[in-house]
Amino acid sequence: MAYKVDLNGDLGESFGAWKMGQDTDVLTFVSSANVACGFHAGDPLVMQKTVREAIKAGVAIGAHTAYPDLKGFGRRNMICSPDELYTDTLYQIGALRAFCEAAGTKLQHVKPHGAMYNSAAKKIEEAMALAQAVKDAGGNLILMGLAGSKFDEAAEKLGLPYAAEAFADRGYMNDGTLVPRKMEGAFVHDVEVAAQRVIRMIKEGVVEAIDGSIVPLKPQSICLHGDSPSAVQMAQTLRKRLIEAGIEIEPLSKII
Repeated sequence: MAYKVDLNGDLGESFGAWKMGQDTDVLTFVSSANVACGFHAGDPLVMQKTVREAIKAGVAIGAHTAYPDLKGFGRRNMICSPDELYTDTLYQIGALRAFCEAAGTKLQHVKPHGAMYNSAAKKIEEAMALAQAVKDAGGNLILMGLAGSKFDEAAEKLGLPYAAEAFADRGYMNDGTLVPRKMEGAFVHDVEVAAQRVIRMIKEGVVEAIDGSIVPLKPQSICLHGDSPSAVQMAQTLRKRLIEAGIEIEPLSKII
């Protein structure tokens, strides 16, 4: 059996004079980049620079949409109506698409960020609002969302191209959701352990939760966070181990 997977990274999260992440290095190892669109991080200059660097690295580009929460980095819960989620998402897609088109490339996908992502993964009305914005933006954009979540259901209902995502460096609860960041077991710091977990996800379609139970999931994309101290080592090791295991690394447009 041939195995293929996308490696994605959350990038372009600097803001003004404030620098975050190791974007240039991480771009060497990923196949898709989720670029912050100015709501949780990033600004127009950072967006332009990140798009150009992704093109130079041969990496596909996605819009990393979020709640309007610069101070909280998009990780604070917000009560937003479906209409607000829809319009905020559509607005951010349009902003990044303009930079892509100005640079001579196309936008590939949309991936919500942080609290917006986690909330919509559990609430179908929110997942539907985000999915509808992606569909209405046009261009056959791919929605990326947590494997086994409400994103799956929303994309299926709308007939939207969809990529189920899993995380190399995050722990899982027994219901398939991510372990909250403040809980013990939220992060996988050992790069070799993370690599073996991902290989198992791809080849066996399962992941071990923090309570030892086995959770089914079948991702098309694996997220690598660009803002962690071990981001480059994680990306480099994971890519190497996947290739050694006979798994091809491809952008979503060649998988979905």
